[in-house]
Amino acid sequence: MSPTENKLIVHSIESFGTHDGPGIRLVVFLQGCNLQCKYCQNADTIALKGGASTEIESLIKRAINMKTYFGDDGGVTVSGGEPMLQSKALIPFFETLKTEGIHTNIDTNGLIRTPEAKHLISELADLVMFDVKATTEEGFKSITGAKGLGRLLENIQLREQSKKPYWLRYVLVPDYTDSDESLSWLIETFSGNKYLEKFEILPYHKLGIYKWESLGMDYQFKEVEENTPEQIERAFEMLKPHFKDVIVK
Repeated sequence: MSPTENKLIVHSIESFGTHDGPGIRLVVFLQGCNLQCKYCQNADTIALKGGASTEIESLIKRAINMKTYFGDDGGVTVSGGEPMLQSKALIPFFETLKTEGIHTNIDTNGLIRTPEAKHLISELADLVMFDVKATTEEGFKSITGAKGLGRLLENIQLREQSKKPYWLRYVLVPDYTDSDESLSWLIETFSGNKYLEKFEILPYHKLGIYKWESLGMDYQFKEVEENTPEQIERAFEMLKPHFKDVIVK
């Protein structure tokens, strides 16, 4: 299956989500990803095949029915998988939500640079949450299986230049992304960005291992230990002085 201008390939939908952007949100998880992160908690969304071909109109109706629950802060978040793989279909979806006064948010790895993806990042989405996988190209490839840090930085800069709000999310993986050098790079690279509203530290966990095993896939981070409270606190204290809002999810 592939998306059309009237349909999205949906893996699952979460009503009343509170972890994927501000307020209460309708979270639409799209099927398919261009990366294969070794710690992915939603391994069942990676494959490009699968998912349900879903009319955009039905998603819009569902969002409109939830408007009273959204309040001033909530809205619709599109996640995945990697939602920008379906950016052409996301444009009419977001355009209609905007006419309905519904806040839109994209959770993306930030690697896709098509004209449609750039339009969503620079103009259409009310909020973009970028997942920063690593702080070097070598580290990025080690975790995701592909190079892409440069493209991510280009898309973050595109959002910054558009003068629209965005968040950064960073998984704190022991011995991979938690070094002083990595955290210092984050500070040096992003602390001067005016439209970066929030920096989310995401502690590493193994909650998604069962999905890998059920799919017959090898979870390669089995030996990586989850963060200690001290490791999380150290990262928080190091980043906190340099960003408007730093939180641990």
